[in-house]
Amino acid sequence: MSKLYGAYRFRTKDPVIDELRTIIEDHYGHRVNGKDLRQIEEAGGPSTGTMRNWFFGKARRPTNPTIEAAGRAVGWQRTWQRMGKNEPSE
Repeated sequence: MSKLYGAYRFRTKDPVIDELRTIIEDHYGHRVNGKDLRQIEEAGGPSTGTMRNWFFGKARRPTNPTIEAAGRAVGWQRTWQRMGKNEPSE
């Protein structure tokens, strides 16, 4: 069983999955499909199977390197920013 973190909780899938799906959909201009996932894999991202599991399967907690690789394969990188005082840590 995975360790639970009080400062980072979610009920279903890790929110980064939805964030990345939005980035990919914006990049390609349509809903995520198999051709997009193959292009991401060919550009240095994770396997199409891994990404299918995130977006359409039961995967809930992707690893940081796979998320980073997928985002970078479509030209994005993540940055840290301070949370607002009234912003809950989900």
